[in-house]
Amino acid sequence: MTATLPNHASVVVIGGGVMGCSVLYHLAKLGISDAVLLERNQLTSGTTWHSAAQVRALRSTRNMTELIRYSIELYSSLEQETGQATGWINKGSLSIATSEDRLAHIKRQESLAHLFGVDASSISAGEAAEIWPLMNTDDVIGAVWSPGDGRVSPSDLCAALVKGAKSRGAKIFEDTGVDGIVTDGGRVVAVETSQGRIQTDAIAICTGLWSREAAQMAGTSAPVWPCEHYYLLTKPIEGITGNMPTLSDHDSHLYIRDDSGGLLVGCFEPNAKQISPEVLGQNFAFQLLPEDWDHFEPMMINALHRLPPLETAEVKTLLNGPESFTPDGGFLLGEAPETRGVFLGCGMNSVGVATGGGAGMALAHNIVHGHMPMDLHEVDPARFPGCWNDVGALAARVPEVLGKHYEITYPGRQWDTGRHIRRVPLHDEWVNADAHFGQVYGYERPMYFGKTTEPTLTFGKPDWFDHIASEVNAAHTGAAIFDQSTLGKINVNGPDAETFLNRVCTNDMRRGPGSVLFSLMLNDAGGIEDDLTALRLDDETYRLSVGSASVRRVMGWLSRQVGDDERLSIKDETDQLATLALAGLEVPALVASIGATEMNDIKYFRHAALDIGGVSVLAARMSYVGEVGWEVTCAHEHATQLYATLRDAGAQPAGMFAQTSMRIEKQFLAYGHDMDTDTSPLATPLGFAIAWDTNFVGRDALQKSKDQPSERRRVVSLVFEDPNAWPMGNEPVYMGDQIVGQTTSASYGHRVGAHIAIASVDESAIDAHVEVDIAGNKYSAHTQSKAAFDPTGERMRAK
Repeated sequence: MTATLPNHASVVVIGGGVMGCSVLYHLAKLGISDAVLLERNQLTSGTTWHSAAQVRALRSTRNMTELIRYSIELYSSLEQETGQATGWINKGSLSIATSEDRLAHIKRQESLAHLFGVDASSISAGEAAEIWPLMNTDDVIGAVWSPGDGRVSPSDLCAALVKGAKSRGAKIFEDTGVDGIVTDGGRVVAVETSQGRIQTDAIAICTGLWSREAAQMAGTSAPVWPCEHYYLLTKPIEGITGNMPTLSDHDSHLYIRDDSGGLLVGCFEPNAKQISPEVLGQNFAFQLLPEDWDHFEPMMINALHRLPPLETAEVKTLLNGPESFTPDGGFLLGEAPETRGVFLGCGMNSVGVATGGGAGMALAHNIVHGHMPMDLHEVDPARFPGCWNDVGALAARVPEVLGKHYEITYPGRQWDTGRHIRRVPLHDEWVNADAHFGQVYGYERPMYFGKTTEPTLTFGKPDWFDHIASEVNAAHTGAAIFDQSTLGKINVNGPDAETFLNRVCTNDMRRGPGSVLFSLMLNDAGGIEDDLTALRLDDETYRLSVGSASVRRVMGWLSRQVGDDERLSIKDETDQLATLALAGLEVPALVASIGATEMNDIKYFRHAALDIGGVSVLAARMSYVGEVGWEVTCAHEHATQLYATLRDAGAQPAGMFAQTSMRIEKQFLAYGHDMDTDTSPLATPLGFAIAWDTNFVGRDALQKSKDQPSERRRVVSLVFEDPNAWPMGNEPVYMGDQIVGQTTSASYGHRVGAHIAIASVDESAIDAHVEVDIAGNKYSAHTQSKAAFDPTGERMRAK
């Protein structure tokens, strides 16, 4: 397109699919007129050109939904701006249910739609048949209709984005491969291409299923791997005139729409097939994989049942094109934590076209302004540990990710593949205790103990209910052990460690050795970047404890806050240490019985070194479950001996489900659920962690918000009055006919004997009677500003 490669560009976008074209367009729109896009083949030649291009607005969170709503607005307006049609067709989408659980699932989605302001409504099977008359509805028991959804022509969309970008000065170079990415001092400085070198301050890797290799050149990881993806195209069929809504039959793993007078029948089949990028080769452009009718046959049988006219339809082709997936089904969007100036926009998990407009906007905003326009932690590249970049782990997991694309999202659902890639020090002990494991940041972590059979997942009372009751009771009246070894443990050491942490943390970090401090870290806008617990080990050393999935992100965040003249080191010590949390009324007597009486002398939020059963430990007096408790840390290799001493003295292991129930009862917030970068500390019960007399990052914005208060949401506890409620979190909260908030975490509270939740609600809904919409049914509850259990915290501080 443009013959001469520039010597320098402010931003280089790598990859010419919908993500790359969108990022380039939005960079140019933000004034980066010298941005360039490099495509080693031709624009849209990878996955984009064969996308089914469905655009469905609703996603599991508000901000992810907002990305697609932005896409819809963009796709419907680009033609007026550029003169290039995008092929946007707004005919809506129809989701049908053929089982009670699927009906509950889509009704939960309808409730979410109402919460996020998306138009959606429940309809009968008869009404669904009127919208899609070619469909067999004999087994359909209900449906949800979403009139705002649609589809787009991917090639035309990219042409419009490119036209808009070029009109603002951006340049595009096809047939220009990237041979290397040059970094210096932990940041990108240049891109080596087949046409020469470009000096640059930032790159956006939008290279689809080849992104893993591109990221490695930049010194970071992008756990992306391709699977084969199928859809059937027929020749024209009688009864299809004009365009129709997209039909989703997720019980049959199918999506269906019209295409040129015929049918497009696509699937996310349970037994998907992965394929290595090396097999495809770098010159795989505008190509397809071989048809595999044997593989598609089970889906074809499902399609023939749902669409009787398909029996006599003439097949045009069975399209088989590769698409890229990540280990958790969410894409990668944001700056890599290891290398400054390296931004990822890839691994789109078959929603690239739907999300591309909004995701491109968000990534361009991140590049230009240094932060996302909204919280998007669900797609932060730092959510994956490095172990997920392993080819074996990816190749095992991504077929399951594709296969579960349409699966019902029951509470407690776990992945089956890609397991046991990381283990806690006591893994074998937990196996012997019949633990049911869940995967957290690659680790196998016990969810509950005493499992005899695989649990049946349900939206109602879970199979593990009685197990959790027993574990909560142990932590309440007896002695329980929670394995906290997966929590991130970050060592900050050096002469300037105190001044550094006092700047990046909201609490006053100048307290002496032996102190335990809870703090937040804020961004410049006053939003919460994360929370942490800090142990002051000595004058120059702190150990920071952060959430299991936060380690890589917090390491990157801290490293970028270090000034050029600050003398300190930041090191991840998670895998070198094991941490066991002890909780329960019998713990003081238990530790005395094993010769660790001095542990009972540790004051609340203090720590001390001592010996337990011949193991040197650091014991900190604190509790995440609201009972008298300690967190005890030792070297990784001594964990088994420490656990044996505690177990033999009568302590009982307890898992994540019990811990979650208890922390919700105590209104202890979890990052990524109850707070994120969109959350102000002023809306939470965490004001105690703000030292206003220190000059921390985000203080000015927080002070301005404090001085000029406006109507805002508040984080509260919510207690249900109906024992049949079974909330999951992310449900709308109503007062009358008005939505006044949403639940953020939910569980059954065994200590209070009721279903409970943490919720973000309007100030008018504090200490009030409310209703919560769960799958279309409203359940009575009341909100309260204080915790549902032991609101004064007397049990934790008891001597």
